[in-house]
Amino acid sequence: IMPQTLPPTPFSNMIFFSHWKNGAFGGPRADFASYYGDHMVLQKKPSGAVVWGHGDLGAVVTVTLSGAGGLIIMEKTAHVKGPSGTWTTLLDPMNAGGPYALTAEQGRENVTLRDIYFGDVWLCSGQSNMAMTVLQVANASQELAAATRYPYVRIFAAAPSRSDVELQDLERIDLPWSIPTAENLGHGNFTYFSAVCWLFGRSLYEALGSPIGLVEVAWGGTPIEAWSSRRVLQACGLPKDMGSISPHQHLSGPQTPSVLWNAMIHPLLNMTLRGVVWYQGEANAFLNTDQYNCTFPALIADWRRAFHAGSAGQTEPLLPFGFVQLSTYRRRSVDDSFARLRWHQTADLGVVPNARMPSTFMAVAMDLGDEHSPYGSIHPRDKQNVAYRLLLGARAVVYGDKDLVFQGPYPTRAILEVTRGLLNVTYSQELICRQRDMQAFEVCCSSQASPCRWLPAPVVAVGFRTVTLALSGCGTLLLGLRYAWAQWPCEYQACPLYNPQGLPAPPFLLDTLPAGNAAGGRELLLLPGSRFPLN
Repeated sequence: IMPQTLPPTPFSNMIFFSHWKNGAFGGPRADFASYYGDHMVLQKKPSGAVVWGHGDLGAVVTVTLSGAGGLIIMEKTAHVKGPSGTWTTLLDPMNAGGPYALTAEQGRENVTLRDIYFGDVWLCSGQSNMAMTVLQVANASQELAAATRYPYVRIFAAAPSRSDVELQDLERIDLPWSIPTAENLGHGNFTYFSAVCWLFGRSLYEALGSPIGLVEVAWGGTPIEAWSSRRVLQACGLPKDMGSISPHQHLSGPQTPSVLWNAMIHPLLNMTLRGVVWYQGEANAFLNTDQYNCTFPALIADWRRAFHAGSAGQTEPLLPFGFVQLSTYRRRSVDDSFARLRWHQTADLGVVPNARMPSTFMAVAMDLGDEHSPYGSIHPRDKQNVAYRLLLGARAVVYGDKDLVFQGPYPTRAILEVTRGLLNVTYSQELICRQRDMQAFEVCCSSQASPCRWLPAPVVAVGFRTVTLALSGCGTLLLGLRYAWAQWPCEYQACPLYNPQGLPAPPFLLDTLPAGNAAGGRELLLLPGSRFPLN
């Protein structure tokens, strides 16, 4: 039940930076781990929330959840175990709502957390585009002014931290659990709180009507290897010894394998989560780009296994995982590293969810470029559309809205009209053409006299669900088809193809294989591209 009065003011739990471990104030005392505090959101039913903390070795800790007027809702006991000196308990599944108080008692000493709600908890991670604050986005003043309308969207931000070994608890916190304000949402540039995380969580609250907890763990300029456990690195054949990655000039954050997994993800594994949102990949356009089709699916699978185990099975095994496909960089660059990375973000299958990446959803962002961003074109300011597209994916994939269109149109069939030199590409959805781009589509052509090469295939016509491409200059064999394969594929919200809901058709790289004759020409089978070099 939502109270009519606003909860207490934020920052009242700043004392938890002190970590009252093992009687630091002169007597036996239990305390909560660093990321529990006043104003927090714990995961609601059907999952149970894991609660843990520190205490005196061998002591018994009593954990009590109480409601209005001190009415005890549930009581749990836990033993402080060695050598870590920690206790852990699992709360019974709770309906959405609050406020509640949570007390940990050891002997005659106790610590009480207040103004606690049950809802859905989402982890937001990645590099600088995730770290960009609400202060930095388009319409920042308007977004900040609206913050106080969402007192049941609670925010928490871990401080950037690295470690050579897996840590049990966070070393530092930038923002303890807080009620959103203009100050803590617009604290500074690339500090806290994440605009993508906030805008996504706020929209989710509007859609669901129940509390949302947002946990930010982000560090700019960091590659996926730093966020990966050694298991991921080993699975993808990457070096796991510390310092094995030589520093790259484009990357400002730590690049050493596993150091952010160790310090910023591993400590959170006991947390019961509803989902993850990830905005990372720009760093890997400069580093191990073509390993990302392994490292990204492997990271997702590894985080799922680790959070499921760490939460005593309460975080679901297929923890929903949303991500942002990369936007744009360097308008006139002939490099295609961003295009390759976008493709690898889908495990080279083009759309998600897919067989290699189940229970995932993606926000296409290649049409949200921002050449004049004061933070550099790699940091576009339109995070509202990013969050909206993530929201659609979450509602469809995570919350079961089966009738919601959450992704753009994708090719399903191609007919080659040999005599006319045309290729008719059929899409999965109705098409809206916003821009008749001469360079967006390319075909990989071959003849006996020359190797396969990519040539522009200008758009001749756009029908209800079909795009007709001209193949002038193409040889006798059509081996591949690709779309929007560039660092900067299109102008702001002006890619060639969208659906009626305004979602852009995602980029793709497809093999085209002969599949017999069809009405109007020769049928081509479209398969995820694998037969030729990416560039």
